[in-house]
Amino acid sequence: MVYQGKYRPLIIFGTSSGAGKSLVVTALLRIFSDMGIDTVPFKVQNMSLNAGVGIGGEMAYAQIIQARAARVYPSVLMNPILLKPEENKTHVILVGKYYGTFSAGGYMRSKKEEIYKIALECFNRLQSEHELVIIEGAGSPAEINLDNDIANLRIAKDVKAKGILVADIERGGMFASVVGTLELIDFRDMIGIIVNKFRGDESLLYKGYEFLERKFGITVLGTIPYIEHNLPEEDSLANWTKKEGRIKISIVKLPHIANFTDFEIFESIEDVGLVYAKKPEELKNSDVIILPGSKLTVADLEYLRKEGFEDEIKKQYRDGAFIIGICGGYQMLGKYIIDNVESKKGKVLGMNLLEDSKTEFFPYKKTNRIFGHILHPYFYGYKIEGYEIHMGITISRNYFSKIYREGNRYIKRFDGSYYKNVIGTYFHGLFDNTKFTESFINYIRERKGLDKVKLKIESLDERINKIANIFKKKVDIKKIIDEIKIS
Repeated sequence: MVYQGKYRPLIIFGTSSGAGKSLVVTALLRIFSDMGIDTVPFKVQNMSLNAGVGIGGEMAYAQIIQARAARVYPSVLMNPILLKPEENKTHVILVGKYYGTFSAGGYMRSKKEEIYKIALECFNRLQSEHELVIIEGAGSPAEINLDNDIANLRIAKDVKAKGILVADIERGGMFASVVGTLELIDFRDMIGIIVNKFRGDESLLYKGYEFLERKFGITVLGTIPYIEHNLPEEDSLANWTKKEGRIKISIVKLPHIANFTDFEIFESIEDVGLVYAKKPEELKNSDVIILPGSKLTVADLEYLRKEGFEDEIKKQYRDGAFIIGICGGYQMLGKYIIDNVESKKGKVLGMNLLEDSKTEFFPYKKTNRIFGHILHPYFYGYKIEGYEIHMGITISRNYFSKIYREGNRYIKRFDGSYYKNVIGTYFHGLFDNTKFTESFINYIRERKGLDKVKLKIESLDERINKIANIFKKKVDIKKIIDEIKIS
């Protein structure tokens, strides 16, 4: 391979899912960007329902965060294959666009090679346009049950990448997992190991580090302490833990929940309680109930109806709770949904809390980065930005917001609906707009007789910088640079 950039590609493997690959990639991208290196992220294949919008369409949210760390605009080239689980099938997004729905075996057998070639073309474009591409592996590279794991060793060897192995010490058995991984994989371009999530006396690890160097000739590049980073997690690793506070915000845990990053911001706001409701009774005494996005909107609406969630949501609304629906949640709050595409059930009645909103599904998605300002009288004028990623067109009258820009294109159209204490919107990332969120939280506090507060919310860049600064102190960055630099 002829390298267009100044550095060989770098791939970050993990001993397991959740070892911290995404965190390491994010930190290194920001560190190298700070050094003036033109660097970008890449992940061949990501399985996640946390999707967002980049240049070209739909992509995994993790790579959008990584693009932010690299200070570049996210592009679907950075995540050419996105797999979205759909019950016993997989919904495949290829280079930002819907490609097809397959059984897991059908995708692995019939389409993987064809799709991988396209993903490799995406990598080559990034490699030709930037100095350094940092690749995130998927799961473990030592999945010996998989004949053709395109997301780890295959891509690493095809692009002649140098590698780093991330090990999670929090789970226990870290040395065994490292030894097992190195024994099982055939990869000779490993720079070293990063040990992640450590708590305690680092000197207790040195004997094990010496063993790894003797046996494999590989060094530990750094030991990273456990970091409360508040960066969005992959949906399979979401915590879903209850948080206490005088304000109670309840998120309805839909069976096919998507884009749960929409409300992760509440995790870091003091005095805000957070409940991920799996039973209707968990919604009692809520100040705010949020219906999130859904991969299967009609199926999830029918689930809410069958399990008693709909009745409880309406009861809480009558008792004064604020109800918010985002994307699929917004569609559920309307008068009806006409679905001849997803569930093929035709006209399905909604909850009718937004009786002026009517949705019809069509076999295409709207995927845009959007900018607007709020029309709801309680929060009128606040500027918001986010993204939309949905099937269906919704018609309403009492618009929640006015959109003035899609990507770089200035337009004029309207979004969402509201009625008293009910809001529906297609704005993913609504609560990442901190001025609006502060106003919203204070509105809820005032209704409860609580004093207004000034929210202390770290920006995404502040959180990324904090992580990068820890890595700068704990990881041998010079060795990594020396190993990947093309002389």
